[in-house]
Amino acid sequence: MGILRSRARERARLSFDAHSAAPLRSRLRVKEHFVDFNNFDFHPQIKAGISAADYADPTPIQEKTIPVILAGKDVLGLAQTGTGKTAAFVLPILQQLMRGPRGKLRALILAPTRELAEQTHTFIKLLGRQTGLRSITIYGGVGQKPQKDALKDGVDIAVACPGRLLDLKNQGALDLSRIQILVLDEADQMFDMGFLPSIRRIIEALPQKRQTLLFSATMPEEIRKLANQILHNPVTIEISITEPLNTITHAVYLAEPARKEEMLLNLLKEAGKGSVLVFIRTKHRAKKLAFQLQQAGVSATSLQGNLSQSQRDTAMRAFRDGKVRVLVATDIAARGIDVSRVSHVINYDLPDTPEAYTHRTGRTGRMERLGTALSLVSQEDLGMLRTIERLMGQKLELRRMDGFETSFNINSPALKVVKQNNRRPESVKASNPREVSHSVLRKPADENPKSSEFTRKSQRRVYNKNRFSSY
Repeated sequence: MGILRSRARERARLSFDAHSAAPLRSRLRVKEHFVDFNNFDFHPQIKAGISAADYADPTPIQEKTIPVILAGKDVLGLAQTGTGKTAAFVLPILQQLMRGPRGKLRALILAPTRELAEQTHTFIKLLGRQTGLRSITIYGGVGQKPQKDALKDGVDIAVACPGRLLDLKNQGALDLSRIQILVLDEADQMFDMGFLPSIRRIIEALPQKRQTLLFSATMPEEIRKLANQILHNPVTIEISITEPLNTITHAVYLAEPARKEEMLLNLLKEAGKGSVLVFIRTKHRAKKLAFQLQQAGVSATSLQGNLSQSQRDTAMRAFRDGKVRVLVATDIAARGIDVSRVSHVINYDLPDTPEAYTHRTGRTGRMERLGTALSLVSQEDLGMLRTIERLMGQKLELRRMDGFETSFNINSPALKVVKQNNRRPESVKASNPREVSHSVLRKPADENPKSSEFTRKSQRRVYNKNRFSSY
């Protein structure tokens, strides 16, 4: 494990050139050295939260970012989820809010999905458990009254999805005039989901004098423009992961579509008792596969777009608490999932883009734990498999399962046909309709469909991220 930590730290760095554009000019040179949380001189009540969370050493992004935020500087953080960035901004926010009036909304964290909002809220409650600071989640798909009542009672931190936040603001249910710290978390996801107009409206309602923190895994042009407009002399901090995490073992199995369920059951047996995340393309098949696993005696549930918010919360809670071992999910429904102890990610279906593969598989092997990513590859997937391998810069291990021979092989002639249709895989664009899930074109997973503030317009874009998703 020490070797893994060392390698991770070697990969992590501050970057002051990537994605830079005026006025993003601030530079900060931080010595590469090993620190612990005592170096940050947090309030004793926050230290108690750190201890309760069983945190040991700060991750690279925590080591680089926390001092900058504590110094009151704006931050442009470029980091994949899975690097520990949530605690990187939650801890200094708690520290800064220890001063000043209580029960007044002073910190606002914007998140793209309900799941991510809840997970950030959980971090705040855990790390701030002895501070007396109160936080709230604000998102659509649930009743407004509990959120309004909590705001009336007084809160210090709000973790919100943009649509519902604007709804409450327009109703006069919350006051944004005291906001001291604004966090835009997963800014590229919010852009992809069409939230940029709502974000701009929210920012217009905030005090000009504030600290702003923007975190994103990638830097599309629109996010770059937004950063230039809302950040004041920011410090740009990049924690780069430009290669597959060496904590993850990748392997593929050739599979006939009709026998995938049997193969999955075998893989689940081999996986032992760890939590397993299974990815599948459509919500209907996710529900069906979860039911089939249950019928086979596997503790399983699904996370997909047809579930109500309470059903989604129940499914996630059961999976996170270990009451359900297998979670079958679609890409859209799984945005924001943070379960630190996923031992296996299984691609029942390969994704439609190579970037989505790294997004999926990065949900295991987090925080330097070992993880396994397995894929069931049918003949029609061979072209995408090659594209994934090119993106990752490595061949994925081919494994065989006794009794599950296929009518094709890894060098099947069908591969040549697929490759002809994907002559330029590096230029994956949304013009291919398969690259944008149908659920993106309907209701996003996190927002109230009645929200007048949610827009999709031209922001519907394929995920163009080489991401590893976690916290």
